[in-house]
Amino acid sequence: MENKEKGNFEPFQFFSNLRILLCFTQREGIDFHDTFSPVAKLTSIHCILAVAAIKGWELQQLDVNNAFLYGELNEEIYMKIPLGHHAAKSNKVCRLQKSLYGLRQASRQWNTKLSSTLAEYGFIQSKADYSLFTKNTGSSFVALLIYVDDIILMSSDTISCTAVKSFLESKFKIKTLGPLKYFLGMEIARSNKGIQLCQRKFALDILSEVGLLASKPSPLPMEPNLKISKDEGELFHDPTLYRKLVGKLLYLTNTRPDLSYSVHLLSQFMETPRLPHYNAVIKVLRYLKGTPGQGLFFPTASTFNLVAYSDANWGNCPDTRRSTTGFCVFIGSSLICWKSKKQTTVSRL
Repeated sequence: MENKEKGNFEPFQFFSNLRILLCFTQREGIDFHDTFSPVAKLTSIHCILAVAAIKGWELQQLDVNNAFLYGELNEEIYMKIPLGHHAAKSNKVCRLQKSLYGLRQASRQWNTKLSSTLAEYGFIQSKADYSLFTKNTGSSFVALLIYVDDIILMSSDTISCTAVKSFLESKFKIKTLGPLKYFLGMEIARSNKGIQLCQRKFALDILSEVGLLASKPSPLPMEPNLKISKDEGELFHDPTLYRKLVGKLLYLTNTRPDLSYSVHLLSQFMETPRLPHYNAVIKVLRYLKGTPGQGLFFPTASTFNLVAYSDANWGNCPDTRRSTTGFCVFIGSSLICWKSKKQTTVSRL
């Protein structure tokens, strides 16, 4: 602890070397510098599941308790002593050595600490996804995929898996959650035939929220050849509801490529949604009613051949006359990546 400067101490006042532990009072370049922290890419999650299914490798899930508290600070930061502490009424403050929840750089400092710790154990950080760490000894292979404090551990054998967990437990307080079953709201089920990835609970929660659990299912998420304009129809009375529903459907597309086209089309009208746009959202939800548990399947009977497909429509957007390009990538029979994007140029006759 260190003495306060003479005079009245205001909790939101900065002194030359005194900063308060409130994220909105931190000044860039003084109290923090870099704040970005990488998290696992969705494609990496799909790749891990596809490889584990084909190879029959073990998948475990770990959680780091109070992860941000392990981060080491590079800046000189002080905080007011919390109320209730015996020294709270004194003229002293605390100098932080470790990051705390609420600091702008807390997530990055934790990621830096974890990355350096894994490097000490021989893990190599992927250049394609900085949240993916691998270790190949020739006789065994281990991969760690990090999403803040949640960790997927894939191992070719039980001995290597146990060794990695023991190492992490010697450095951090780790909670072992057992076989991978639930990650970032996605449900993982494994059988002899492969690994199933879906968001059934999340889908049912959306339907329950809008009262469509008892609705009649739709066979398609959107009518074929339907073209929706941004100026068509009257304005929808509750834009917030529209944005909320489309936002949730966007997250659902993490495991539902069959929804991607419809949902991404409807996401273009978030600013001023109209009644036809909302009706199209309801159509997607009614399709979801008939297929809540549908998702991705990573079969064991597959190869490691990398196959990609690409296609494009022509001037399909009625507002901009831009074409849309799309692609999807497979590892054998396992879909791991897909995307669609409007082209930058306008289509002409």
